[in-house]
Amino acid sequence: MDTVDAAAWIERAAALMHEHAEELTELDAAIGDSDHGANMDRGFAAAAGLEAGDFEDAAAYLKKAGMTLVSTVGGASGPLYGTFFLRFAKAWDADADPASAVAAAFAAGAEGTAERGKSQEGEATMLDALLPASRALTERAQDGLGPALEAAQQAAEEGAAATEDMVPTKGRASYLGERAKGHRDPGAASAALLVRAAREVLA
Repeated sequence: MDTVDAAAWIERAAALMHEHAEELTELDAAIGDSDHGANMDRGFAAAAGLEAGDFEDAAAYLKKAGMTLVSTVGGASGPLYGTFFLRFAKAWDADADPASAVAAAFAAGAEGTAERGKSQEGEATMLDALLPASRALTERAQDGLGPALEAAQQAAEEGAAATEDMVPTKGRASYLGERAKGHRDPGAASAALLVRAAREVLA
């Protein structure tokens, strides 16, 4: 993945966040404060506005994208998505096999997000999409980047869907307890879109 590829990933993610902003807002309205769609749309649009040519490599670009997300996405999502990209960038190895490099960097990003949010899988958060996607990437890396990303997208989407049956223990949704069951976590939904964007442009 070079700088152009990294920019294409962010740009596709921005397009998907914009396309699904209303859906993300509706999900958030049920269990949160109704701003996730607007926040993700605004933040990724800002990150997509970065010029790939201004950066020496993909890692530098993604680091700046992460910092942009921290500063432009409101609520808890900004620091979490920002941390994902900052850790991804730090772990990126341009000299490694593409599939292995993406898998390792994605794992670092997902783990960093878990640390930042003091959360884990099964608590109805974005991690329920990111961590299954990370495992799929690692497990399928030997098959090449395309198959690995396809598996990651499927895992992320299944993980996001599974949050409908969970009782949230983090964030505003946790205040609802059992009443939150039946509602998909908006963070997991947006994280699945991020993985979908990677599959669409990097595979």
